[in-house]
Amino acid sequence: MTDASPEAATRLRAECRINGADSALEVPEHWTLADALREGAGLTGLHRGCEHGVCGACTVLLDGAPVRSCIVLAAQAEGHEIRTIEGLAPPGGELHPVQEAFHEHHALQCGFCTPGFIMLAVGILEREPDATPERLRHLLASNLCRCTADKPILAAVSAAQQAMAPR
Repeated sequence: MTDASPEAATRLRAECRINGADSALEVPEHWTLADALREGAGLTGLHRGCEHGVCGACTVLLDGAPVRSCIVLAAQAEGHEIRTIEGLAPPGGELHPVQEAFHEHHALQCGFCTPGFIMLAVGILEREPDATPERLRHLLASNLCRCTADKPILAAVSAAQQAMAPR
């Protein structure tokens, strides 16, 4: 009989960059990136919702691309750059333009989905700065919000797109 306790699980070490700092995730091998970031690295800004990759609450940026961290294994972070909501604005510093726009456009209520939407929006706007309103609407529809609906979120992302545009 094998011991199925978490303490008996084989551990892995994945060296990566998290929010600009070299890091090593030392976690049980079966942990997802969401588990490793929340429980291993103490980055609790991302939320676990459905844990099936459907809701988007756990979205982080992996090498600049938005990913659902609940369906990425922590081992897959090896050698990659990860950005979480905590990495967008320095402590006590200015908010990222997307964070500022969400605040200004009241694009949040309960806040559960907010980090995932913000990270999705940052990933979109950094990779596709000229995305059309239709494209933004299509991409943002991949995350779920039960409180605010899509209009304030889309307005916030459109405002952030303008704020981030080269002058």
